[in-house]
Formats: sequence, structure tokens, C-alpha cells
Amino acid sequence: MKGLSKETATWHEIAPEAAGQRVDNYLTRWLKGVPKSHIYRILRSGEVRINSRRVGPDYRVQSGDRLRLPPLRIAKRAAAPTPPPAFRLNAPVLYEDDALLVIDKPAGVAVHGGSGVSRGVIEQLRLERPEARFLELVHRLDRETSGVLMLAKRRSALTALHRQLREGRVKKFYLVLVRGAWTGGKRSVRLPLHKHVLASGERRVRVGSDGLPAHTVFRMQRSWSGYSLLEAELKTGRTHQIRVHLAHIGYPIAGDDKYGDFALNRLLARHGLKRMFLHACRAVIAHPQSNALLNLEAPLPVELRAFLGALDAEKVPVG
Repeated sequence: MKGLSKETATWHEIAPEAAGQRVDNYLTRWLKGVPKSHIYRILRSGEVRINSRRVGPDYRVQSGDRLRLPPLRIAKRAAAPTPPPAFRLNAPVLYEDDALLVIDKPAGVAVHGGSGVSRGVIEQLRLERPEARFLELVHRLDRETSGVLMLAKRRSALTALHRQLREGRVKKFYLVLVRGAWTGGKRSVRLPLHKHVLASGERRVRVGSDGLPAHTVFRMQRSWSGYSLLEAELKTGRTHQIRVHLAHIGYPIAGDDKYGDFALNRLLARHGLKRMFLHACRAVIAHPQSNALLNLEAPLPVELRAFLGALDAEKVPVG
């Protein structure tokens, strides 16, 4: 293997934060610069040992496991391409302890890299916090959605919060501005959602009987001529759930570039709204370690407050 340098055999003890990970994923993260094909080869050949025993790639490491690696040949890094411009996330921390990190995610930033995005929130936080031994997303927000985003700093916390999500014990609330005069006060929308991919490769969601159950509760907050501010409570967590439910019942979200009113979006951009008006304002969870109830809140961003001010001043035309 040309351009490789040798290392000595090593022993490593698995930390509590890593417990529960598949050993192939653990090694991929730990052995930066080692090709995945090589990691799987040394697993298959038995050169990787845990507690002096051979293990397969699907073995889940446990706290205190003793992991032995054979001498490794690590590829020397080629000259790095010009990196993308550096940026700071500048996301206010809403809550943090040794198990949990909660931030106020800004709009316009993906939660993870991929699909043309060099890095997202999770990659950037790992760069900004090199001392963090474990950092994983608990859930996701759309790129253009701002607000409460939870990350786990221990695997045990991630597992506990995922259990709460599966059991419907996490309460998540959003503020959303829609076109139209909302009627009925509180409305419970139960419409199944089906994910599909366009010819362009873009992911979309539609209401359809072949979809998964989805339930959102909407509550009226304020109204203006032609616009309504709603609180949306997610009872399920389907992709684009709030956006698709509202568009389907005739109340597209202001600024939504996938399911909204595109002519209205252009009009609103000229009057200061240059993003989707959807903000994750609050989440209520049981702390993954103490079980104490946490009420996590993110204030409405400045640009969204300013747009509501323009509505109050009647400076925004009805679309």
C-alpha cells in the first residue's frame, strides 16, 4: 500500500460514552485516515480483539471493554483541497450539562452535512468542541427552521431521549405564520404522510393514504388581515409534517419554498421576510439522567419579530 506508514499494536479501553456503538462504526470514527475496507478486513480476519476474543462488525462495544488493534498502516494525507470558508455557528446555548446540549439553531444551516452541504450543525459543533468525546443529534430540524435543537453528550442520554421520542413523551412546539384567516381556534389535523423523491433527486412529502400516520395540533395565537400566527404541536415527528399539513388544508407557510405559495413568497421577501416563518419555540422533556422536567425555550428570532412588527404597522400587503 504505497504512501502508508506503520504504527504499533495498541490496546484501548472503551469509555462509558461509547457504550452501545457497533464496533465497525466506533473504529471508523476512532481511526481517522484508515480506509473502511481495511477496518472491515481486520475485523473479518480476527486481528481486532475485544477482551481477547474475536468479534464481528456488528458487535456493540461495552464500557470497560479492552480493544486490541494490530499494527496499522495509515494513509498519509494528500495535500488537502482548499477548505470551504470557515464559519462559526453562533448558536446560543439554551441549556447544557454533562449529558445534554440544547442550542437555538439559526435558520439556513443544515443539521448535518450531505447533499452539497460541506458541514452542518453537528460537524461544526464537533470542530468547535474538540474536547467532546461524544456528541450526537437527538432529533432534526429542517435547514430553514430555527429554534430548539437537542444534542446528546453521552450515548446513555441519546438512548434515553430516543426512547422518550418513540413513546411520545417529548412535547415539541413551533410558531408558524400562514397565509389566510385561521378558523376554528384549536384544530387537530390527522393526515398520513408519504415520502417520495422527485426526478431531480429532491425529497418531498405528500398527504396520501399510503403514508405513515401523522398528527399535528394547531392553536391560534394572533391574526392580521390575510395572515395568522399559529402554535403547532407535533404529536408525531414525520418529515416536513407541519409544512405539508398546513399546505394541504389551505394555509401555506409564509416563505416556504417547497410547499408554499411562491408568488406570495416573492412579495413577502420584498417586505423583509427572506426565510420560512417556522420556529421551534419550545420542547418539554424529562432529563435523560435525573428525569427532572425541562422546559426548553428559544425566543422568536429578530428577523421574524421584525416581520410581525411590519404586520402590526400594516406595511405588508395581503397576498
